[in-house]
Amino acid sequence: MTGGIAGGKTTVANMLKELGAHLIDFDVLARQVVEPGKPAWKEIVDYFGKQVLNEDNSLDRKRLSTIVFQEFQKRKKLENITHPRIYEAFERQAIEIEAKCPRAIIQVVVPLLFEVKMQDLFHKILLVYLPSEKQTERLCERDGISRREAANILQAQLPIDEKVKYADFIINNANSLEETREQVEKLWESLKILQRNRLT
Repeated sequence: MTGGIAGGKTTVANMLKELGAHLIDFDVLARQVVEPGKPAWKEIVDYFGKQVLNEDNSLDRKRLSTIVFQEFQKRKKLENITHPRIYEAFERQAIEIEAKCPRAIIQVVVPLLFEVKMQDLFHKILLVYLPSEKQTERLCERDGISRREAANILQAQLPIDEKVKYADFIINNANSLEETREQVEKLWESLKILQRNRLT
C-alpha cells in the first residue's frame, strides 16, 4: 500500500487490519531502526550533528525532515543510512508472519514505494488516493506547517496522479470515512479471492 503523505494510508491500513490483513508499516520500521543507540541513529547523529536530537536523545523528526527536504544530497544520505535497515526489518517480519500463518494476506505500507522503486517486490499495489490540494491542506493541518513547507515535502514525492498509473487497486479517500470503509470492505473480498486463487 502506498499513497501521498497525509493521504490516509494509516486509516485504510487499520481498516484492512480489522478485516484480517496482517500489517507491516515502513513508517513504524523507520522509527524503530533509528531508536537511540542503534547503528542508524549513530550514523545520523555523526552526519547531521546533535541538532537533530530531542532532549531524550530521540531523533527530532520534524527538524530532520526540514533539513533533508531542503537539500537533496542530505536526503539521499539519510535514505542510504536508513533504507537498508528498514528493508532488513521488513524481510524479518514477513518471514515471521508467513511461518505462523502461511495463508496470510500481508499488507505492507510503503509511503515512498515508487520513489525507492520497490514495487516489484509485491504481488499487488494498492494506492490510497487523495487529490493533491486536499493532501496539502491535510498535511498543513496535521503537522502544523506552512503551505510552503508542505510544498517542499510534496516535491520530494512522485505526484499522486502519477502514482495512479501504477496501482492495481485504488481507494479514494477524499470523502467520508464511511465511503472509504465501503471501498476497503469490497477490496478485502477481492483480495481474499486473489489469495485463494494464488494458493491453489
